[in-house]
Parts: sequence; structure tokens; C-alpha cells
Amino acid sequence: MTASVPGDAVEGLMALAPKLAQLGAALTRGRLHERATEVAQISLERPALQILGILRAADAPRRVGEIAAEMQVEGPHATRHVQRLEKKGLVERVVDPKDRRARLIGITPAGADIADRYRAVVMGWLAQAFAHWSEHDRQELIRLAGRMADDVLVYLQEETEGTPRSADAT
Repeated sequence: MTASVPGDAVEGLMALAPKLAQLGAALTRGRLHERATEVAQISLERPALQILGILRAADAPRRVGEIAAEMQVEGPHATRHVQRLEKKGLVERVVDPKDRRARLIGITPAGADIADRYRAVVMGWLAQAFAHWSEHDRQELIRLAGRMADDVLVYLQEETEGTPRSADAT
């Protein structure tokens, strides 16, 4: 069941939506990847760097299916990229301690170095973009953007799974 939303909230979201789409495109589809890999002296495709970023941010090796889910792609797509990264020595298969028959994907020191170099370039650019903001404004953006991402992702997951939120959920 979809909750009623006040008209002014819809208007505000309608004004924000194009900006979010533009920002999303700039961060994921634009020349950012090409320029960042050039500056960081990395020659990997975007999905390979995404896998390295996922593994670097994880606190432990992950299953290929978990990596694919986070990338929002099908398993075979992630598997192909993992295999290429493994051949380059950037990831490795490790025994799953919970199921010794299964294998997890872990990042190697060389893979972590590449992920760190790429992240440093992109985060440096973002830090420069927000350098003129006050510390309070930067912290407020981080707080509100995090809250927005969490709430939207939960809502969309529930919506796509057909699990309606309760009327009093906020």
C-alpha cells in the first residue's frame, strides 16, 4: 500500500530528481572513470574496479553471488570479471570457513593498492568540490544523504519484492 504524500513534498522531489540523475550519471557513466583511472595509472574496466571496491570495503572475503548482488548484475557477469581479476593477481579464491567446500573471493594486496589509488583520486576530487562548504554543511550532507540512501533502498527493495511497508513506518 502506497502512503499518501503531500503535494509540496512531491514538487520538491520533482525538482531534486533531475539533479540526482545528473549527479548519478556524472559519477557512474561519465568520463569520471576514464579520467580517474588515467590519473591513478590504472588500466581496468569499470566493473573490475567496482569489484575491487566492494572487496576493499568488505571486512571479509565475499561470495561471487554477494558481489553480483551489490553490483546489481547477474552472477555470470560478476564471475567473468572475478576470473579476469584472479588471472591478474588482484583477487584470490579462499576457503569459506563456514563451508570448506565453497570458495570466497578475497582481495590481494595488489588489488587493494589499485582500489585505494582509484578511491584516493575520486575522493580527492569530491573533497575539493566541497572544500568551500562549512564543516557543519558537509556533516549535514553526509548525514542526510546517508539517511536518504538507506530509506530509498529499503523502500525500493520492499516495493520490488511486493512487501508493503506498514502505514506507520517512517
